[in-house]
Amino acid sequence: MEFHLWLSFVVICIMGALSPGPSLALVIKNTLAGGTPQGYATAISHGLGVALYAAITATGIAVIIVQSPLIFSIIQYAGAAFLLYLGVKSLLSKKANEVFSEDDTATKSQVNGWLDGFLIAFLNPKLAIFFLALFSQFLGEEASSEQKMIMTATVGSIDALWYCLVTFTLSRGNIISKLRENSHIVDKVTGSFLILLAARIVIS
Repeated sequence: MEFHLWLSFVVICIMGALSPGPSLALVIKNTLAGGTPQGYATAISHGLGVALYAAITATGIAVIIVQSPLIFSIIQYAGAAFLLYLGVKSLLSKKANEVFSEDDTATKSQVNGWLDGFLIAFLNPKLAIFFLALFSQFLGEEASSEQKMIMTATVGSIDALWYCLVTFTLSRGNIISKLRENSHIVDKVTGSFLILLAARIVIS
């Protein structure tokens, strides 16, 4: 792939990563509830999940997912169920600064950033549609395995780096402390947002 084409690809990937959605809400939520390490774990595993979809697209498997209503629906509804679970969990959570003062270790152990980040990406079949549209503009039938690997690595790296930057920003100064002081509000907003997204998937 020529360098200028790769730069165009990078710009599109950055714009996609910056789009607010359930992934951003989850990274913020896990950073507040589980601390910076869980925020980074969520970010990195989300990048791995996105990279997996990119790899699936590059190998042509994504076409099967998109063209099979059953497979697409199974993944889509599983994703809605996961969003609903996260939303309800957020609504029922305690105020973060109170919980951390009671048992910091126990609170952090309840957050599994590696699993959460990967699942919220993997259970989003619309990524397959996005990458099919995107890759078709940059990959021809003669594309080499090396080109496909570069594009897959680019997508996953940009996604993971963006959410790592979000986690890093939250952990600077007293930002995370202030957010924890108002975590009951953050959790209610995040939980409601995730539940609304789950409902939208089900009724769409």
